[in-house]
Amino acid sequence: MQDINETQNATVDFPIIADPDRRIATLYDMIHPNASENFTVRSLFIIGPDKRIKLIITYPASTGRNFDEVLRVLDSLQLTAYYSVATPADWKYGEEVIVAPAIPTEEAVQKFPKGVREVKPYLRYTPQPNL
Repeated sequence: MQDINETQNATVDFPIIADPDRRIATLYDMIHPNASENFTVRSLFIIGPDKRIKLIITYPASTGRNFDEVLRVLDSLQLTAYYSVATPADWKYGEEVIVAPAIPTEEAVQKFPKGVREVKPYLRYTPQPNL
């Protein structure tokens, strides 16, 4: 973590698992097949408060990770956990979100007072509800 903070001008303040004997990497098949036996893939696991895995992203060691995407997904997971919405592809914080298809339009209009824009009966957008 110290190296990450130093070389990336960042402050990592979340758990990172160290695996010096590669026990976890072997258990979860994280040794990249086309690289050195000592080179693990880089995996990110986001685990929710309910102790369930919400996201797994795995990159080969030769490919840099996209921190903007990780933060975008984390924002989406937090938003969708508390509201009956989904986020579209390439969604960014502050943009419109999709009303869950299970919510009838009449109920959606009540639930989302900022408005509901209907493209199709199953595709309705609303401004991000927590802003």
